Amino acid sequence: MFALARVSLFAFGGVLPWARRMLVEEKRWMTADEFNRLFAVCHFIPGPNVVNMTAVFGLRLHGVVGSIAAVLALTAPPVVLMIAVGMLYTRYGASPGISGGLAGLAAGVAGLMIATAARMAEPLVKKRIGPEPLVAVAVFIAIGILRLPLLPVLAIAAPLSIALALWVRR
Repeated sequence: MFALARVSLFAFGGVLPWARRMLVEEKRWMTADEFNRLFAVCHFIPGPNVVNMTAVFGLRLHGVVGSIAAVLALTAPPVVLMIAVGMLYTRYGASPGISGGLAGLAAGVAGLMIATAARMAEPLVKKRIGPEPLVAVAVFIAIGILRLPLLPVLAIAAPLSIALALWVRR
C-alpha cells in the first residue's frame, strides 16, 4: 500500500499515468491488458475511475480490508496535501508567479495524460487492429468535436462496439 501512497503524492493532479506505471511497469502486478480491462470496467462504477480501480485492485489482493487500505493509501496523502496547499494559496494566491506556475503545471499534466493514453492503446494495436480504434475515434469526434451529449453517444457506441468485437472474432 506504500506504493499507492507514493503514487498519490507524486502524481498529484494526474494519478492515472503514475498508477499505470507502478502497477504495470514497475511492480508488474498487472499486465497492460489487465490494466486496460479493469480501467474500462471502472468507468461504469460511479465515482473517480482511478479510485474505483484501486478499490477493485485492493479487493483482488486482500478482500474488503485490502480495498479499504488501497483507497485510503491513494486518497489520504493528497487530501492532507491539498488542505495545506489551499491554506498557502489563500495567503499567496494573488502572486503573479503562482498563476504562471499553475498554467505550466496544467500543460505538463495534459502531456502526461496524452502519453498515458498512447501507452494504454499500445496493447490494442499490438494484439490486432480491430473495431476498437474506429469506435474510439468516432466517440472522440462525436463528443470532443461535434459536442454531442455523452450519454446518447455512449448508449449507441457501447452496444455497437460490443457487436463489432463479436463480429470480428468470428
